Amino acid sequence: MKKLFAEFFGTFWLVFGGCGSALFASQIAPSANGQMGILLIGVSLAFGLTVLTMAYAVGPISGGHFNPAVSFGLMAGGRFPVRELVPYIIAQCLGAIAAAGALYIILHGSGSIDFSAPGAFATNFYDAPVYFEKSYSMGAAFLTEFLLTAFFLIIIMGTTDRHSNGKFAGIAIGLALTLIHLISIPITNTSVNPARSLSQAIFVQGNALSQLWLFWAAPILGGISGGLIYKFLLQKEHEISESV
Repeated sequence: MKKLFAEFFGTFWLVFGGCGSALFASQIAPSANGQMGILLIGVSLAFGLTVLTMAYAVGPISGGHFNPAVSFGLMAGGRFPVRELVPYIIAQCLGAIAAAGALYIILHGSGSIDFSAPGAFATNFYDAPVYFEKSYSMGAAFLTEFLLTAFFLIIIMGTTDRHSNGKFAGIAIGLALTLIHLISIPITNTSVNPARSLSQAIFVQGNALSQLWLFWAAPILGGISGGLIYKFLLQKEHEISESV
């Protein structure tokens, strides 16, 4: 149960900190002194910092997944038992939904909420010109989410390898998630995490919910691919035999 609580609180912090920064701080209107808010770079750092901080806070308890795609990828890579997969995913989704609920209550306190536009409430999207008047197709969104999650798993497995310096794993993983958001916020609002996508879509409904399948399928398939790539192409042979 301690592992599941760790995953719950870790995923809560990821959604509350990452999506919260996008909702409350990223698009502050320009003021007389030129204040512009944290914008894309700030939101990307916020997501990375949530994972970095929780990796050190509760990572030693649960392994610090905070993401169903990571759990699937670590299972495929031989680092995580199949029997714990479903409980972890449930805990992650509940933590994400609880965080989204807290964000909804806070946002509701500011007045009326408009969820009609794509990307509202930090939801994920495709085929919508949300940023820079550019729209990316379903195929482009799928490939983006797949590749970024695959590399995320390679980084996670590499930095937590028994031959790596594990003390710095949380920093590398947090910076990797920051880079992932810098790349893909304009494309999909960045998922690479089905629990994070689910939590926001539940409150927005509409297109966010109908497009949710992609932000489960692509990250999970990417995570599994990244886990398998590291296990069979990058991991040392004696470690493969030990993990089988």
